[in-house]
Amino acid sequence: MRNFFKVTHEIPYLRLGAGEPLVFIHGLGEVKEGWLHQFELADQYDLIIPDLRGHGEYQKPGEISIKNFAADCISLIKGLGFESAHICGLSMGGMVAQEIYRQAPEVCRSLMLVSTFHYAPKNFGKLFLAYRKARAANKTPDITRETAAKVCLYTWSNENFEQFYEFYRPNKEYYFKAMEACLKVNNLTLLPKIEVPTLIIGGQYDSVTPVWIQYLMHKQIRHSEFVVFRNTGHVAKLEAKDAFNEVLRNFLNKHQAAS
Repeated sequence: MRNFFKVTHEIPYLRLGAGEPLVFIHGLGEVKEGWLHQFELADQYDLIIPDLRGHGEYQKPGEISIKNFAADCISLIKGLGFESAHICGLSMGGMVAQEIYRQAPEVCRSLMLVSTFHYAPKNFGKLFLAYRKARAANKTPDITRETAAKVCLYTWSNENFEQFYEFYRPNKEYYFKAMEACLKVNNLTLLPKIEVPTLIIGGQYDSVTPVWIQYLMHKQIRHSEFVVFRNTGHVAKLEAKDAFNEVLRNFLNKHQAAS
């Protein structure tokens, strides 16, 4: 199930299934295995799921930036012999998906932007990063992980916590570098230029990227579809996995390449 592809560095990735290529891009502090509940889509699609730089097994990352995250994904897609793929990104992964479109729109068959954002005001970004660093300074890894779970999840069940912990593995050396990269995102002029089929997904009680942000993105991307999952937080792929997968599958099936 797991393969490795060497670009400038080794990019660890999962690959399973067959059909049109579908790339899943994880969020900040996550690892590629966090898309476990979406593996069932391998019955119809060729799933390609990389670790981003500084996450999971990608531990010789070079410069951490959204630009480089995207360039790695593009190189992986092309290196596997595909001209294009469906691109689905969660949170930071959604920012990477937008950047893939900026760098190589021809690589994107469709976009699925999940619980993400498109713009962070510069001064806010600096203040937020300083605040997060200060809060994390005196906390143990266990407390930091528990805090992240409570922020990201709407339903605080033991099952949800256990699943969140399994795939949320922030690397302290690279975590804040990746967060800083997210806070430099400015896609205000990019969104109106997106011409591929786009699905935007939000969680009703997402306190990380509130759903009104995804609504604004929807209004900026012509002909995009917008879905909000009720009673979920930042990770609907976990909290509403069956409904989430059904929404993805229905969207993808509508936008498969003509035979």
